[in-house]
Order: sequence, then structure tokens, then C-alpha cells
Amino acid sequence: MSKLWGGRFSKKTNPLVEEFTRSIQFDKKLAWYDCMGSLIHLNILKRAGGLLTSKEYAKLKAGLEEILNLTKKPSFGANESFKDFEDIHSYIQDLLEKKVGKVALKLHTSRSRNDQVVFDTKYYCFRNIPNTLDLIKKFIGELNILVKNNKNMFIPGYTHLQHAMPISLGYYFEAYIAMLTRDKLRLNNIWQEKLDLRMGAGAFAGTSIASSKYKVFNFYKELFSDYNPLKEWPYNSIDTVSDRDFVIEILSALAITGMHLSRLAEDLILWSTKEFDFIDIDEAFCTGSSLMPQKKNPDVLELIRGNTGKLYGNLMSVLVMMKGLPLAYNRDMQLDKEPLFNSFEIIQSELKILAELLPNIKFKKESIEKQLDDECLYATDMADYLVQKGVAFKDAHTIIGKLISYKLKSKKDIKTMTEEELNKFHPLLNYRVMKKIIDPETSVKSKKSVKRR
Repeated sequence: MSKLWGGRFSKKTNPLVEEFTRSIQFDKKLAWYDCMGSLIHLNILKRAGGLLTSKEYAKLKAGLEEILNLTKKPSFGANESFKDFEDIHSYIQDLLEKKVGKVALKLHTSRSRNDQVVFDTKYYCFRNIPNTLDLIKKFIGELNILVKNNKNMFIPGYTHLQHAMPISLGYYFEAYIAMLTRDKLRLNNIWQEKLDLRMGAGAFAGTSIASSKYKVFNFYKELFSDYNPLKEWPYNSIDTVSDRDFVIEILSALAITGMHLSRLAEDLILWSTKEFDFIDIDEAFCTGSSLMPQKKNPDVLELIRGNTGKLYGNLMSVLVMMKGLPLAYNRDMQLDKEPLFNSFEIIQSELKILAELLPNIKFKKESIEKQLDDECLYATDMADYLVQKGVAFKDAHTIIGKLISYKLKSKKDIKTMTEEELNKFHPLLNYRVMKKIIDPETSVKSKKSVKRR
């Protein structure tokens, strides 16, 4: 097993140290990206002149491309010795040596793991953000279908988890479309502005290769679709190897997305309870109880809600890890990988399963309509009616507040109160007016400051 360092050392590394510092168990996800970075670096060495012969270049290129193809196979890294390597970079270097011989030792010319790691990690993010954006787009598509299919269905709207006003079910889902659209913008901004893939930082002070040789825009252009993040040289090589702002920003964006999905999950969990009874979640997305035969539990939604704690923890762990690090690279920064990989995996899996779960939800119209019979939902509409007739809003608010208090104490429905009872609160209040106002569709259509599809 080869290491990328060691000439200065006269003692073998303590096995406990090797185990404690090993990262291959999680940075193996970077194998493909590491090979790609090595191919790009190989082209830089070729452009530098005098560092490789054409024969050496061809041999290294063929070897790296062979390993690149191996990384795509599920069996990659399945051999017994894989787990004993320090990290994925040393493992790939070892594979290359076995394939092409000692010429593999030239690949690390003017290169440090410090800049290698940050390149691989940024490239991983560069490819995973579009994957996440596609899943968000698909999920928004499912929400749009719900909006279209349910724009004429009404539900009680809540503030403080108390009945507030009627809203359309479609408009409710539009709120989550708005949230997820912001999530898309955040991630897309990071993708376009924060993931500049730079080479030439070396350990942190730069390399002996001229900066002009790092103009690599045309290498492997097809891998970067419409936007090519490869930059010509390090803006500041110290910052290049010590920067993890991009990881923190991605973790923050994913944590916010997770929070939005958690809020949706919480609403759906509440709506599926007997107390609300608004929806029926398809059995294919529920689990049962090991003791209680009747149970049908919304475990998928509960785990989405619970995973938000992991997403927040991943963000906080990297923020705290970075807060006191001196420039430039420190081994602490190895600890950014697991939170980053984990957050991407959580969000991507949640978006996939929610896109399948939502279309299979059934809305219980009869139960919802019973809730809409709550006359308190229309109190604001009653106050607005009086305002339109010239009553000051503060007075209208007080009048309707007293009417609602009387209704609750007397246990009478407003729609069944006599003209005399209603007139006690204001002469403009009568049965015909109340019957017209106490209607969910009328209430929703009266709100004219917002546009609805």
C-alpha cells in the first residue's frame, strides 16, 4: 500500500493513527471526480513542457481513463485491501502505479492533496447540485398538478394552528412552490457563482508551472454542459485550499430546503390524524404497528421531519469546525465530506419519495367541508362587510368580536340567529347577509390583493 508522503519519516505510522486519520470509507464517493481532476492535471503537465514525454503522457492518460471507467462500476473498491488505504487519492495513485508502473509517480508533479481535495469536492458539488435541482423541479411539477386539480377546493387556513380564514387547497400548495422556487434559486446561484474549479494552488503557495498553462477551458468541455466552472488559475492560492465557504453555503441551502419539506410533512401528518381527517395517505407510503393492529403510521413523513435535525447538524458541524482554523489547509477540513455527502443524499431521497407520495394522497372532502362550517372562519369577512358599508375597521372588529363571543357562549349558529339578535350588534347585520358571507368560495374570492391561477 503506497502513501503520497513518507520520505521524511523513519518510523512506521502507528496503526491507531492510520485508523484515526483514514477517510477512504467516505471520500470513496470522490473517486470519479479525482480521476477527472487527474486527467485535467495531466493536460496541464503536458502544456507545461519538459515534465512529461509524449509516451509518458499517453501511458498516464490511458491508465487514468481505465480507472475512470472502473469507478463507475458497483464493484469498485470491493477488494479487501481498499479499506486499508488512507484516502481515495492514495488508492487511485496505487491503482495507477499497478497499471502503468513508475511513470505514475510523475502525476503528482506540482500537485498537493490540499488542492486535489478541494477540486474533487467542488466538482462533486458541481454535478450534484443539478441533480438536486432536477428533483426539486420534478417535485414542483407534482405540486403544480395538485394546484391545478384542487384550485376550486377549499380548506380552513390556520394561524397559530387555529382556524383563521378559508383558503383554496391549490393556493396552499402554491406556498410550497414559492418556497421550493427560492430553494432552486439559492442552489443555482451557488452552482453558477461559487464553484470555480481552480488548479495550481499546490499546497497553498502556488506551483512552479506558469499560470498561463492552467488555462484549461477546452479540456473535457463536454463534462460541464452549458456552464464551465474551470478557471484559469487560483485567484488566491491560500484561499483556494483553505476555503470551505461553498460547502457551508450548500449545507445551508440544503438545510433550508429540508426545513421546507419538513413543514409540508408536518402539515400532512396533522391532516392525516383523526382529529383533522383531511387526507388519506396511500398505504404504500405508511407502516404499521408491531403491537396495535389498527395502526397506519405516516413514517415516511415523520422521517422527513426528523431528518431536518441531521441537516441542521451537518451545517453546524462544518461551521464550528471552520471557525478557528488558521490559514491555510488543516486536517480538520477532512471532516466536511461526510456532512456534505449526507445532506445531498437526504434531500435527494426526500424529494424522490415525496414526488411519489403526493400524487397518491386522497383528500376527504366531507371531513374538510365539516371544518369549513365553522362560522368563526368568516369573522374577518363579516368585519370587511361592515367596513365596506362605512363602519371604521376598529369598530367593525369589536362588533364582530362580540358577535363571535355571543355565538360561542350561546352555542348558536350565526346563520340561525334572528334578525333581532343580529341587530343588537349592528343594524346592518341580518340573516341574508350572514348566509352570503359564510361561504368558503365567497370568502376566498373576496381577497383581491393576490393573483390566483
